[in-house]
Amino acid sequence: MTEPTLYPESGFRRLRLDLSYDGTNFSGWGRQPDRRTVQQTVEDAIATVAQSKAETIVAGRTDAGVHATGQVIHVDLPESLELTDLSYKLNRILDEDIRINNIEIAPTAFHARFSALRRYYEYRILDENKAVPPLARFNTESWYRPLDVDVMNNASALLLGTHNFAAFCKFREGATTIRTLETFQWHRDREGYLIGDVVADAFCYSMVRNLVGAIVCVADGRKDASWITTLLEDKERVSDSLVFPGRGLTLYKVDYPDAAELLERAKKTVARRIDESN
Repeated sequence: MTEPTLYPESGFRRLRLDLSYDGTNFSGWGRQPDRRTVQQTVEDAIATVAQSKAETIVAGRTDAGVHATGQVIHVDLPESLELTDLSYKLNRILDEDIRINNIEIAPTAFHARFSALRRYYEYRILDENKAVPPLARFNTESWYRPLDVDVMNNASALLLGTHNFAAFCKFREGATTIRTLETFQWHRDREGYLIGDVVADAFCYSMVRNLVGAIVCVADGRKDASWITTLLEDKERVSDSLVFPGRGLTLYKVDYPDAAELLERAKKTVARRIDESN
C-alpha cells in the first residue's frame, strides 16, 4: 500500500465535500470504463467548475446500486478557486440523483478515507412478501419469508468485534479482510420495515450485503445460528446467491476524530492496513 497524500501541493487547498446520491443508476462509486459511476460524475462536475483536474478520495467505496446520504470525499483544488456558491454551481451541473450537501476547507492532514474512525450503514427489508410501495422501491429490498427480528439480532451479535471477515467479502488482491464490527442490530419501524444498523471501522468489498444475506438465512429458518460462527472461523465464502442487492443499503454517516487527531489517525490506519495485508 502506498502512503496517502495527507497534504495538498503548494498552491492548492484541500476541500471536504459531503454528498448524497441515489445509487440506482450507478455502477458503484469507483471509475469504470464505459460505465456511469458516482466518482466520474462528481469529478467531471468539479473539473468543469474549477477548470482544474479533480481527483477525489472517498470515505466509503459504495457498490453498484448502493445509496448514500452521508458520503464524504476530499479533493485538492487551486487556492484561487472561489468557494462562494461552489456547491450551488456543482448541483446545477450534476444530475438530480447526486447532491452536494456541504463544502468546507478541510482541516490540516484530513484524509476522507484514512482519517475516518467508522462508517455507518443501514439496510432496509420488507419481509413476508409484502408489496414494496413505489416510492420505497429505490432503498428497500423485499423478502418473501417472514423474518424474526430477535433471531436476526442474536445471529448478528455473533459477528461483533475484530475478525477476519474473509467469508463475507469478495476477494481483492492485496486487500485485508480484518475489520472491527462495532454495531450490527435490527429493529422494525412503525411501518413494519426491518432496519439493520451496521457500523464498523471500515468495510471490505460487498461486506454488508454478504452479512445481511447470511443473517436472513438464519432468520427465515434455512440455517442455524451456529452456521454464522462456522463461516467466520473457517473463512468459507458465502455463496453469491445469498448476497443481498445493493438497493437496500445506504451509507448514512462517517465519523472523524477532532482536527488535532487527524494526522495520527491516518498514520495509524495506514500502518494497520499494511501490517494486516502482509
